[in-house]
Amino acid sequence: MKTNEFMAIRRKELGLTLEEVAQRCGVGKSTVRKWEKGLIKNMGRDKIDLLAGILQVSPVLLLKDDFTADDLQRHFKRVPMLGYAAAGAPLEDINQDTPYYDVDNRYKVDFCITVSGDSMVNAGINDGDIVFIKQQQEVEVGQIGCFEIDGEKICLKRFYKTDTGVMLVSENPKYAPMVFNADNCHNFRCLGLAVLKQSVIK
Repeated sequence: MKTNEFMAIRRKELGLTLEEVAQRCGVGKSTVRKWEKGLIKNMGRDKIDLLAGILQVSPVLLLKDDFTADDLQRHFKRVPMLGYAAAGAPLEDINQDTPYYDVDNRYKVDFCITVSGDSMVNAGINDGDIVFIKQQQEVEVGQIGCFEIDGEKICLKRFYKTDTGVMLVSENPKYAPMVFNADNCHNFRCLGLAVLKQSVIK
């Protein structure tokens, strides 16, 4: 596959328009179109780094003229979508119908979820966004993590400790913090740390 062809495919996979990529790279829409058509062969290193970040790939891939499926496999890994429907199921026991998403190997992530609602908008996480999670049993105070409550509900919140339990805080002032302790929660589990967001353009 030619690198310019991959740029166009990857941009569309991420739901990004030519205008959005152009704005974030500080160039015109026509320039991005020329990149994707292979009409500009020598992109500046600063633009390569910017574009790689937007497309969530290693800059090494964009420095190649073309690459094979093996090249892609070395730079990408596939992670499962846990989703809200899978609440309560062990991560290693997700059925074979679970969708998988490609993510750059630079990111240490194990699964992803689709965000529902606007409770994390002030952290730049919007309704419908895909958030990639590094699986771990604990997160630091103040970090955004993915949590399971009583085997039924999975949520993405900022984590804090209280004297008797834990508090999950939204990044939207219209939602009150959720406090959990032995009186109102039988099983609280940290599924992992939020590492990377992929915005979905509506």
